[in-house]
Amino acid sequence: MTDIRFHVIPDGPKGARRIAYRFSPGTGPALVFLPGYMSDMAGSKACAVFDWARAQGRAALLMDYSGCGASDGEFADGCLSLWKEEVIELTGALCPGYKLVLVGSSMGGWLMQLLALDLGPQVHALVGIAAAPDFADWGFNAAQKAELEAGRTIFEDNSYGPDPTPTHPLFWADASALSLLWRDEIAISCPVRLIHGQADPDVPWQVSLKTAALLRSADVQVTLIKDGDHRLSRDGDIALILRIIAALP
Repeated sequence: MTDIRFHVIPDGPKGARRIAYRFSPGTGPALVFLPGYMSDMAGSKACAVFDWARAQGRAALLMDYSGCGASDGEFADGCLSLWKEEVIELTGALCPGYKLVLVGSSMGGWLMQLLALDLGPQVHALVGIAAAPDFADWGFNAAQKAELEAGRTIFEDNSYGPDPTPTHPLFWADASALSLLWRDEIAISCPVRLIHGQADPDVPWQVSLKTAALLRSADVQVTLIKDGDHRLSRDGDIALILRIIAALP
């Protein structure tokens, strides 16, 4: 990770945010990896996609959202709307003229759809890995939602680390206003590939089926991995992800 650089985003009276990124120039469409909740660009899937793209001569971008990884900021101040703006800022600065293939893991699979709705024809394709649209709704029970509505942070057991996972009221309120699965249609027309493990304890694989049904695009494929968990980080899982990316039209 020695090639990390920083892009400065002016932040009005607050000063500026330094967003950490790795960029490899090359041919397009450019691959942009969007990490999941509380994840960063050092993850195995992100690095595998970046290394594969670089080996193929493809342009690729990894980044840490503000408050995550090596970027400036506090995680408690982050939300989908802010992180979406950061992706748009970085792709505009680093990938001008490129079509984009957005590869979103978990929450990143929600964010990629929000970006596609905003960026329209610039987005060439989407690849969702255990995509988790609307988890601010289906991921919390009534008691948890009441706490968040009252402005209190909630904490949940974390299967992937020693510290509990926080959900802050700002993130939850913002995400709740960006729900997609209640719509009659998700107005995305590009090719979409959704990969989901059927042993995922965090995001039900049926979420990918519902997403596929709502997408406007006719070119949508869902790949289910019977014994796949949420991370899909085993060698075989990563190899499958790369094959699916390589086969995009």
